[in-house]
Amino acid sequence: MAMTTTRGEVREGELPSTLQRSGAKAQATFAKAHDSAQESYADAPDTEERARRTAFSALKHTHEKVGDHWEPKEGGRKGPSDPQAAGGADTDRPTAGGVDAGATKEHLLELARRLDVRGRSRMSKDELVQALQRANDAQTRRARS
Repeated sequence: MAMTTTRGEVREGELPSTLQRSGAKAQATFAKAHDSAQESYADAPDTEERARRTAFSALKHTHEKVGDHWEPKEGGRKGPSDPQAAGGADTDRPTAGGVDAGATKEHLLELARRLDVRGRSRMSKDELVQALQRANDAQTRRARS
């Protein structure tokens, strides 16, 4: 189903729950990328799944997942957030689940403080990315229940 109306407005009720709790820019980025991908992959047997993956990849270029929602990347930085977002349609690389693995360690530590990640000061950058992913997943589960 299309996530935008014929006038280009986002149908909030069609968005994943994490995007329903996010800003208008994140919603529009996801919805427009989803609809464009759905059109492009119309003849594929897994059209909807490919459209969702493409839309999340587009979203990860401008936003990062923080807890149960998406926020613009630090300082307006643009680009893929992890190896999966950097790949093409058939890429099968590790994903950070919306955490901007390309961000500075200082930024990741700040997010870890906001999400109250225990032991964050002793973590490497890779450990912070994994801990933030777990914290985001936990907050999303709580928000959905």
